Amino acid sequence: MPVAIRLATSADIPTLQDLIPASARALSRVYYSEAQIEAAIRYVFGVDSQLIADHTYYVAVDDETIVGCGGWSWRRTLYGGDQRPMGGGVLLDPARDAARIRAFFVAGRHARQGIGAKILATCEEAALKRGFSRVELMSTLPGVPFYRQSGFEEIDHVVDTLPDGTNMEFVRMARRIS
Repeated sequence: MPVAIRLATSADIPTLQDLIPASARALSRVYYSEAQIEAAIRYVFGVDSQLIADHTYYVAVDDETIVGCGGWSWRRTLYGGDQRPMGGGVLLDPARDAARIRAFFVAGRHARQGIGAKILATCEEAALKRGFSRVELMSTLPGVPFYRQSGFEEIDHVVDTLPDGTNMEFVRMARRIS
């Protein structure tokens, strides 16, 4: 049975709270130290319940098991979960702003099987319907190759100093959609 993409619901939050850290630990080790990964899980990587409430967050389901997640937003927040959203919740204007691609995570054993691409396509289609012609995101280092392959271009390299003093490098990226 192929992986299905559906809107996330608040009932999915406990599963996402397990999936997100597991994904970060499995897929980030080559790019970040263990201390950086654990700090990011504490301060950056987490569920953003606003995306779920806005009906802009999706889960990938394989045989009734959630194996991936990701979303988009018409709000200014660029990254972060409920514990530390970065960018504020101000609404974006599709005529001048890019929609935000947000919080993509895939279970380690399901990585590189097209799940992220399916979620990204779903997000871009929804953003287009909402009137956006551009998308941008803040990528983790492990996500950069995926987003480059998907046509995103690097805008800026960013170092975020987390509340515990840990520095995390991210890459801001964008592209046009049609």
